[in-house]
Amino acid sequence: MLNALRPLFARLLSPVGQALARTPVTPNMITAAGTIGVAIGALWLFPTGHLFAGTLVCWGFAMFDMLDGLLARLKGTTGRWGAFLDSTLDRIGDGAVFSGLAIYLARNHQPVLACVALYCLVAGGMVSYARARAEGIGVRADVGVAERSERLVVVLIAAGLTGLGVPFVLAIGLWLVAAGSTVTFVQRVLVVRKAVGPGAAPQPAAPPPAAQASGQPAAGAGPGPTTGNGAPGAGPATAVRDPGDGGTRKDKA
Repeated sequence: MLNALRPLFARLLSPVGQALARTPVTPNMITAAGTIGVAIGALWLFPTGHLFAGTLVCWGFAMFDMLDGLLARLKGTTGRWGAFLDSTLDRIGDGAVFSGLAIYLARNHQPVLACVALYCLVAGGMVSYARARAEGIGVRADVGVAERSERLVVVLIAAGLTGLGVPFVLAIGLWLVAAGSTVTFVQRVLVVRKAVGPGAAPQPAAPPPAAQASGQPAAGAGPGPTTGNGAPGAGPATAVRDPGDGGTRKDKA
C-alpha cells in the first residue's frame, strides 16, 4: 500500500542521488551502510530503552533503502546482484528491529509482547519467502495487506511513540503487525494454490537446467530458432525480473 508513496520519496531524494552519482559511491555501498545503521540503532538503542532515538536512527538509515535503487538507476548499474544483495540485507535489518524490541520487552518484564515481537520477525520472513518461492515457480504472489514497508512503518511509529511516553501503542503496533503478517502470508499461499494447486490449469514444463545452460532444446521439444544461415541458434535469453522497484533492484515483500 505504501508503494504508492515511492514516487514522492524518489523525487525528494533525487537531488541527493544525483550528487552521489558524481562520486565513487556505489549503490551496494549505500545498501550495506543502511543495513549496518539500522542494525546498530535497533540492537543498541532499543534494548537499552532509547526507543525514540532508536526509531530516528532506524528511520534515517531505512531511507537508504530507497536511495540505493535511485542511485543504481542514475549510474546505470541496476542488476540481479544488487537486487539479491538488497533483498537479503533487508532481512537482516528487519531481524535487528524486531530482535531489539524483543530484548527490550523481555528486559522490561513483558514476556508476552516479547514473544509477539519474535513472531513478527518469523512471520515477516515467511511472507517474504512465500513471495520469493512463488516467483521461483513462475507465480506472482505480491499481494497482501502488510508488505515490508507497512510492517516497518507501523512498528517504528509504535516504538517512537512509546519512547515519547505514549502508553500501549507498542503493544497495539506489534499485534497489528503480527495479524497483518499472518493474513498476508495466507493470502500469498492461496494465490499460489489457485495458480498451481489441485484443479489449476496445467503449466508448461520447463526445460532441464542443462538444456537451459547450453541453449539446446529439451528432449522431445521442437527445434529451436535458427540463425540467418539456417543453423540452429540459441533462443533469446529469458530476462529475470526482480519483483520490486519497477523491476530493477528492490524486493519489498
